[in-house]
Amino acid sequence: MLKKTIALTLLVLSACGHASAGGERPKPTRADRIEKSDEAWKEALSAEEYRILRQAGTERAFTGKYWDDHAPGVYVCAGCGLELFSSTDKFDSGTGWPSFSKPMASDRVDEHSDVSYGMVRTEVACARCGGHLGHVFPDGPRPTGLRYCINGNVLDKQPLPEAKPKP
Repeated sequence: MLKKTIALTLLVLSACGHASAGGERPKPTRADRIEKSDEAWKEALSAEEYRILRQAGTERAFTGKYWDDHAPGVYVCAGCGLELFSSTDKFDSGTGWPSFSKPMASDRVDEHSDVSYGMVRTEVACARCGGHLGHVFPDGPRPTGLRYCINGNVLDKQPLPEAKPKP
């Protein structure tokens, strides 16, 4: 009975458009959103970036860029350059992927229900280009209690903006 209930729930969520990974990509929410054809994305991204950002793939744990990076910086979307996460919110989760307690601002990422692979998770996508970044889990450090588990191979890193001196 439980298996039938779970299967029915997954079917209903998929039919309602709530199944994200592996299905049609939700539209990005920002006013400055970027939408490209599939062919344009293939030309603009490396094969690995395309697989993760546009096909909701993932990199193997402990193999991607930045999983063990501790230098200051701002992590941006490799698809569109939107600033997503700050090194000040990065922490070592032991999972093998870069983990952050929060995005730089709430309008930088979109969150969607992901019922792929028989699991119910919350997918994190770039709010500008809609690219799949990873997932968010409720097992992070205080004060947010969140762990944004992000594929490092779809991030680029820029230096932290320098503080402007007060006049």
